[in-house]
Amino acid sequence: MTASLEKAFVKASHLPKAVQEQLAEQMLEDIEGELEWDKTLANSQGLLEEMAQKARRAKRKGKTRRKGFDEL
Repeated sequence: MTASLEKAFVKASHLPKAVQEQLAEQMLEDIEGELEWDKTLANSQGLLEEMAQKARRAKRKGKTRRKGFDEL
């Protein structure tokens, strides 16, 4: 465990039990979300590579245009 996380737990331990429960639920949800995101990214590498290849082919064929973020 990092020093920062340990410090946060120590501070949280001084809060009322109800607030501690809310923090714990939020943390668990965040952790689950991170794990799901990691899993999604790991399982999508093939699709991302296909999309990148398609974009490179389109660029080589002159079928793409450069745009700024405000033009999307």
